[in-house]
Amino acid sequence: MRKLRRDPFVVQTVRSTAAATLSYVVALWLSSEAAPLTAPLTALLVVQVTLYSTLTTSLRRVNSVVVGVLIAIAFSVLVGLSWWSLALIILASLLVGRMVKVEEFVPEVAISAMLVLGVTQVAHTAWDRVLETLIGAVVGMLFNLVLAPPVWVDTAGESIEDLARRMRRLLLDVAEEFTGATPYERAAARLHEARRLDNDVADVDAALRTAEDSLRLNPRVKEGLLHRIVLRTGLDTLEICAVVLRVLTRTITDLAKERAGRDLLPRSTALALQETAQHTADAFVSFAVLVTVSGSEAAEAAETRLAGELRAARVCRDRAADLLLALALSEPARWQLYGAMLTEVDRILDELDPEHRGRRLMEELDRQGRERRERRARRLRLTSRRGGSRKRPRGRKADRETRGTIHEKEERET
Repeated sequence: MRKLRRDPFVVQTVRSTAAATLSYVVALWLSSEAAPLTAPLTALLVVQVTLYSTLTTSLRRVNSVVVGVLIAIAFSVLVGLSWWSLALIILASLLVGRMVKVEEFVPEVAISAMLVLGVTQVAHTAWDRVLETLIGAVVGMLFNLVLAPPVWVDTAGESIEDLARRMRRLLLDVAEEFTGATPYERAAARLHEARRLDNDVADVDAALRTAEDSLRLNPRVKEGLLHRIVLRTGLDTLEICAVVLRVLTRTITDLAKERAGRDLLPRSTALALQETAQHTADAFVSFAVLVTVSGSEAAEAAETRLAGELRAARVCRDRAADLLLALALSEPARWQLYGAMLTEVDRILDELDPEHRGRRLMEELDRQGRERRERRARRLRLTSRRGGSRKRPRGRKADRETRGTIHEKEERET
């Protein structure tokens, strides 16, 4: 039951149903239509899983309907309904909808215009449609204000941890390929698994966008910007590691193809690389826990665990580097593959390093702060320009009064 309450789909389904039903009841009281279905339709569209997305969707929805109604009224005055006027109103509605930036509701502009134009009492139907749309949008926004949607940070954090665990399992499977004679087909299968991580990253990114929206305009959330940056930079790091992991599997696949049924590496070198991969795989999960954990004590414990795993991985990496160097000197034709494996492991370890993450967090915070200051400065400039334009007429009037006073004084002196 607890899992269902935290499922965005379940929460969205229940909230949308309740808001749509409530908006229909309100529309029955206020609208003259016998079945004001536009109100529940609008509520169904605007009630989103976050308050921020509900507000923005409501504004776009109302804007699209009002624009479509105005276009229909203008066409009803000029022309009637025929095949060419219908084509013209659809074309005009889609173009205007794109210009007013209603995004996914561009077809709604044309739909509203066609529905209004197709009735005999254009004005009556037009304003009824606007009223029902406003009812649905207002009910949807009030519904989310009174019954605030949950903050989806925990759900996004669980998605990030699940991604890290999948990357850990893949790297552990890759570590097994270092020892023994790995067939090319099995190495290629690991490569396909690494490519599928792109879809996993996209799913986590969608969950994270929902969490970011739930933090915006939410009075229950403090330091929402910091939460968004911590989660976003954490996902960026895992995404980079997923790309590097895919490149590592590509290198192993190429090596398996060249070795053709023989051992990929000498046993000592293979064991050193295997231990390095195992410690690095554990570091994925520790990094995800560090990114998503709440509380300073839990964060310190996760950072300590991550630092220990990275130290162990680097010790094994240094031993593997010496062995790979000797192997590259004895087999110069494969030095690029050996060097690539070491470079890819180094890149993953660098990305997971807490110091590297700290620098990235500071850079992102500085960038966000700089953008906010620039937006504030632009608003102040616009405000000052508007204020200056209002003051200039008063200034010209004052100049005229001053010149008149000077002229009267000169006449008296004369």
